[in-house]
Amino acid sequence: MAESGTHILGSFGEALQVLRNDVLMMASLTERGLSHAAKGLFERDDESCNIAIADDEEVDLLEIQVDREGVDILMRFQPVASDLRHVVTAMKSSVNIERIADQNVNIARRARKLSGGQIPPVVSNLQPMFTLAHRMFSDAIRAYSDADEALARTLKPRDRELDLLNKAFAEECTLLMESEPTAIREYLNLVFIARFIERIGDHASNIGEDIVFAVAAEEIRHTTGRPVDEA
Repeated sequence: MAESGTHILGSFGEALQVLRNDVLMMASLTERGLSHAAKGLFERDDESCNIAIADDEEVDLLEIQVDREGVDILMRFQPVASDLRHVVTAMKSSVNIERIADQNVNIARRARKLSGGQIPPVVSNLQPMFTLAHRMFSDAIRAYSDADEALARTLKPRDRELDLLNKAFAEECTLLMESEPTAIREYLNLVFIARFIERIGDHASNIGEDIVFAVAAEEIRHTTGRPVDEA
């Protein structure tokens, strides 16, 4: 009887590891896409933009695969407690990773529109946003891989910082559009790019929330720590 139980547990463990590996593969491709999207913008490299866009297709296929694997595990093993939370977290994380890959595509497409003309110097102010978003995503995946609850908890405060950077950038571009009306299209593209970067932070923060739930069985969504009447 003990031998049978060990076999079942081992089979679940193997299935969960396959699921995790596919999530991590999605993350690797998505992180590469983010780097290429940034290079495409700051170095006017259309080929890097094309790579970021192409990687999204593979990420989409992996998300479908993760979803099928997760459902199969739930049906075959009917896990409970922490085992169930880890399966659900893998599936939810894959959704957030796929959405980050979508933001990479959005950034790359806007960068291609900008590459052929004059890019306003304010584009350099996007670099801190890119750096912060990239680090957040990298830490979210490291927290997922290592089941690092403490690291996962650092993501929400950093997402708030990214929100503030996005707001400041949009306000700066709005003022510049008033004084440079002939460059309105370029400034709008940059504002959109900033918004896409900010969304990457949102999804990285979501991954962190799910990791905290998986490891500590604690729900931290909708707990921003900011005043309820703040805009």
